[in-house]
Amino acid sequence: MAWNESGNGKNPWERGGNGGPPDLDKIIRDWQRKFNSLFGGKGGRASSGGAEGPSSIAVTVVLVIVGLGWLATGLYRINADERGVVLRFGAYSELTSPGLRWHLPWPIETVEKVGTTQVRTIRQQTRMLTADENIVEVDVVVQYQNTDAVDYLFGVLDPEATLSDISESAIREVVGNKKLDFVLLEGRAEIALQTEQLIQETLIEYGTGIVVSKVNLQDVNFPRQVENAVQDAIKAREDKERFSFEAQSYANDIVPKARGEAVRRIQDAEGYKSRVIADSEGEASRFVQLLAEYHKAPTVTRDRLYLEAIEEVYGNSNKVLLDAEGSGNMIYLPIDKLLEGQRGGSAGAASGRASAGGQTASSGGVRRPVDDPRVRRSR
Repeated sequence: MAWNESGNGKNPWERGGNGGPPDLDKIIRDWQRKFNSLFGGKGGRASSGGAEGPSSIAVTVVLVIVGLGWLATGLYRINADERGVVLRFGAYSELTSPGLRWHLPWPIETVEKVGTTQVRTIRQQTRMLTADENIVEVDVVVQYQNTDAVDYLFGVLDPEATLSDISESAIREVVGNKKLDFVLLEGRAEIALQTEQLIQETLIEYGTGIVVSKVNLQDVNFPRQVENAVQDAIKAREDKERFSFEAQSYANDIVPKARGEAVRRIQDAEGYKSRVIADSEGEASRFVQLLAEYHKAPTVTRDRLYLEAIEEVYGNSNKVLLDAEGSGNMIYLPIDKLLEGQRGGSAGAASGRASAGGQTASSGGVRRPVDDPRVRRSR
């Protein structure tokens, strides 16, 4: 016999008012009614028998589990090299530091993680004109960090694309103001430094939250289409520089010599001038002194001047005069040639002696014997 057929209408599982433990089903139904009331439900009973069925309990448990899972989706972790930006309905809410965090689940809040210590690189390769209208290909590598997570997310629409455009514009501006030789040879470090400064100034002005740590100029070269022409131009420029250096070297050798020769000639002219003046003054002084002596003894002075003049004239002559005695036959000796040879070896006058039929030779002047007034000239 079933419990509901006994006629008393009492549930045998229900305790009377004797202070026993509460009914478990009743507690569950109360929780279900409260939960349904939160979502607008009426908390009605089941259609059969006036009691709630087991399906209502299952739905409640599922809803509780789903709610807990939804709340659990708000948990997130920020690494040490990251910063978290919490967005509430797409708008910036707060910046979170590294660690385990929680936010209101989606779709109320979301989190964007931004790496702030990792060094990243972009490579930019482009063609451009230098200041002297030469075309070059420049390969530049930019290293950067995202130091400000909020500015990185909200400063510009696409930070990487913006950095790429800024880098290209900066390298064009810097290289466009330099000549080809400077770009290819000694100017690479300076160009990289100027490009880095220009990129950083522009990024700060745009508010991108990016800091450039290094700009490397990997390669600067000519396009292949114009490489032969450029090589010819470089060779011509090198030849020009070489010829210029040779000309400068020649000038450095000739100019000092010419200046030294000019100084030497000027000094010789000054010396000649001084010597001529001194000689003239000496001759004038000697003439004055001779004039005074001439006034004192005219005959003696005149004879002395005559003898000195004849001595000087015959001393510089290569003629030889002989005094001949006897039959008049003359034996000729090349005394003049002998005297020239002796003059080349000694500073004094050379004298020679020849014996041929009582003939006597004298050098450096005319010698007259006392006993014979005849004088014959050899030639």
